[in-house]
Amino acid sequence: MNLLLAEVAQATQRLADAGVPSPRNDAEELAAFVHGVKRGELHSVKNSDFDARYWETIARREQREPLQHITGRAFFRYLELQVGPGVFVPRPETESVVGWAIDAVRAMDVVEPRIVDLCTGSGAIALALAQEVPRSRVHAVELSEDALRWTRKNMEGSRVDLRQGDALDAFRDLDGQVDLVISNPPYIPLTEWEYVAPEARDYDPELALFSGEDGLDLIRGIERTAHRLLRPGGVVVIEHADTQGGQVPWIFTEERGWADAADHPDLNKRPRFATARRATP
Repeated sequence: MNLLLAEVAQATQRLADAGVPSPRNDAEELAAFVHGVKRGELHSVKNSDFDARYWETIARREQREPLQHITGRAFFRYLELQVGPGVFVPRPETESVVGWAIDAVRAMDVVEPRIVDLCTGSGAIALALAQEVPRSRVHAVELSEDALRWTRKNMEGSRVDLRQGDALDAFRDLDGQVDLVISNPPYIPLTEWEYVAPEARDYDPELALFSGEDGLDLIRGIERTAHRLLRPGGVVVIEHADTQGGQVPWIFTEERGWADAADHPDLNKRPRFATARRATP
């Protein structure tokens, strides 16, 4: 075993002792980041090339600073995004939400589907949809100026229409013209603050995490925004907490102009997102 791999083994134990959920993964990711190699190439780093700054990154991760803040990057589907303080770090769970949306849009008989991403944050969802549905017209909105500093970096050179504004009042110029509305909004109840993982509670912006006593305040508002934006037959896809399974579809009722409201599981078989179709008059 070379020196770096031995240090990674020690770092893994330190991170595990600190309560980091994925200690081996993070120890290897940080080793690869510091030494400028891929994770599968760690064994090729010569002992003389070991960089002691590795232990500085491990110390930061021990304090539960997000891995993505230390490396400055987050991976989402086929994207590598720039992230850091002020913007929500995209989670793997959201990849299944986007996957469902891509399948739904591809199944539509629309040559150039129009998509709106509300609360875009880093731009992960909007950029993934623009990349994987090449003829789509993608629009995204974000309220926070702090987050937008990162969004603009990630969207530089893309064809996504990015705007700053409130998701509840966005894209009035697109009313009734949108094929799919998607959002990963804040949905954590304020009462759950102390139970949130330190990586999120202490580093992600509160604006991207919490939404009222039951966590559903913004989702209720987005329901009205989505109904305004969508054409008849258009679809809304909205992420929620796994503990909110069954609650969100009830927001998208027939009385409010929706059909086929349903919940869907993520890859871990936990309720993760709800979908509904705007009813045809």
